[in-house]
Amino acid sequence: MTKLTPPQDCSSMEEVRAQIDRMDRELVRMLAARAGYIDRAIALKQLNGWPARIPERVEEVVMNARAAAEGEGLDPDLIESLWRQLVEWSIAREARVIREE
Repeated sequence: MTKLTPPQDCSSMEEVRAQIDRMDRELVRMLAARAGYIDRAIALKQLNGWPARIPERVEEVVMNARAAAEGEGLDPDLIESLWRQLVEWSIAREARVIREE
């Protein structure tokens, strides 16, 4: 990721917006990389005969995200909501390939 200008050093809305746009592109890049790991998880789950949804793992992922949010001073309820949506999308993607639907 390219070095960002710290928020307090941004002197105009254009600069703030440019930094947000840069960060958004990086977030999308990271989510695309995460999807690659989901694809690998699909292959490994198929090899092991595991289902797409493993409830304990779902809760572990969500709780890890909440804890990370708390550590960063970010609203953990917001992060939980976003992560649950991300995890559900991932499980649906896995289920389609594993043919559980």
